[in-house]
This record gives sequence, structure tokens and C-alpha cells, in this order.
Amino acid sequence: MRITSGTHKSRIIKAPSSIRPTLDNVRKAIFDILGESVKGSKVLDLFAGSGALGIEAISRGAASCTFVDNSRASIKAIKDNLGLLGLVSAAQAPYPAAVIYADSSAAIERLSRDAAAFDIVLMDPPYYKDLAKKTLFLLGDYDILSATGVAVIEHSKHDKMPDSSGSLKLLRTARYGDTLVSFYRKD
Repeated sequence: MRITSGTHKSRIIKAPSSIRPTLDNVRKAIFDILGESVKGSKVLDLFAGSGALGIEAISRGAASCTFVDNSRASIKAIKDNLGLLGLVSAAQAPYPAAVIYADSSAAIERLSRDAAAFDIVLMDPPYYKDLAKKTLFLLGDYDILSATGVAVIEHSKHDKMPDSSGSLKLLRTARYGDTLVSFYRKD
């Protein structure tokens, strides 16, 4: 898997064999749609897997990214990829990445308690487990998206996503084969 653009363009990152990584063309399309809003943003990468989405955001100028996954193999891959790209150190500061080993629901609740706010929330949950919709509802309930923030959810074409969830409203959906990417923003 390669980073598609930015300061780490063409750098190869590794993914655990147990995940379905976001394809390069889908990742590129997501960030082309997000455009300049990525620069300087605070990003949350839920269901991070290899960290490809969050690393792509950092490569394109995001100020920081918090990676969340509940798989030890994924956490190891994320840390290895961040290390390979020089985005972490023993002290973790001032580097732009943090890694959280947790279930996405628990992480959202914890980040909300900590009053965290993100400009972009990226989600690529496993397909066919209704996690995309459940996580969107959690985001609608917990206020971790900044006032102008965007939530981006990659999901199967068979997973019908709602037009709204709490204060989040569907902006647009793009299709890439069997994959849909839905963009939500606060109303």
C-alpha cells in the first residue's frame, strides 16, 4: 500500500493480513474531496487498521492524528508505519500522532469526556457488521466533531446509511465499485 500524496507520497506502508485496507484510489478520492480542509486539521482515524487514512491525512498537512483500533496486530502495524515514516518518538512530542488501543465506542466516549474535538473523523469499519451506522450514531450523540468538522465513513454499498444522525447531516456519498464513502457535517 502506498501513500498517494503529500510529504510522504509513494512511501509504502504495511497492513496486517487480517484487515481490508482502503484501496489507494478510494483513499486518494476521499482526500481529493476533503481538499484544503485537511491542512492544519486535527484528525481522528477510527478502525484505523494499518493507519493508512490517518497517515494520508498527516502527509497532506493535518496537524495531528489520533489512531484508534481494537486489534493488537493493527496497533503494531500503525506504530511500525508511523516509526517508518518518522512520525513518532519515544517522547511522542512534538510528533503529530497518537495511538489508542480501544474499541471505537469506548474511544469516542473517552475522547468526549476529555473534551477532544476533531476537524475530520475518518472511519473504515469492517463491512457487514452494522458498525458504520452504530459509530455514526455515537458520533451524533457525543460532541467530538468540531463545529465545522466532517465525518467520513467508508462502507459497503449494501449498508444503507441514514441522511442524518443527531446533529450530523449527510453531505454527499461517492461510489467506488462496491464501496461507498459518505461525508457528514454538523447541521
